[in-house]
Amino acid sequence: MNSAALKRAKRQVRRTVLEERDALSPRVRAEWGEQIVRRVVDMPEVRDARAVMLFSSFGSEVPTGPLIDRLRERAIVVALPRIEERELVPVAYTPGDPVRTTSFGALEPIGRDGLDPASLDVVGVPGVAFDRLGGRVGYGGGYYDRFLRGLPAFRIGIAFGLQVLEDPLPAGRFDLPVQAIVTEEETIRPDLNSRSIS
Repeated sequence: MNSAALKRAKRQVRRTVLEERDALSPRVRAEWGEQIVRRVVDMPEVRDARAVMLFSSFGSEVPTGPLIDRLRERAIVVALPRIEERELVPVAYTPGDPVRTTSFGALEPIGRDGLDPASLDVVGVPGVAFDRLGGRVGYGGGYYDRFLRGLPAFRIGIAFGLQVLEDPLPAGRFDLPVQAIVTEEETIRPDLNSRSIS
């Protein structure tokens, strides 16, 4: 699949999945979000972690505030990403720290130095859609693919079940798969060796 066709295919996935996710009521998002929190904190990779980078949810994403609170109760360092010169920088975050709103709606911490990305044990990865082979379609900026490449951190996609598609997603050679996907109904651990890139 050439670059133009890949972009078109990803745009179509984004449009379809976001329409369905946006239709969820706030009550359903909160209920399913709590089930996702329970699944994430029960993962051995998270239980053993010292530092976890999450994302500041916005719009109809899985709400991450409760997960941030739960991890901090376990004395796990929580980081949120800050965009600096089109790159993600993990910044330690405590609820109440000063933040600013990014152009796309997420909050990012300000006023602290970034953490060494190599200190992260786990990264919770946002996305519009995932597939059962670990494939991911994000929002189109490539931030997470660039940030995660070469990092040893365990990559967890955090999403509602309706965001996990049965058919493989369109993917290019720079698209990095996740190692687990957690939804309100299941924890998926893909066999990354079975992925093929078009």
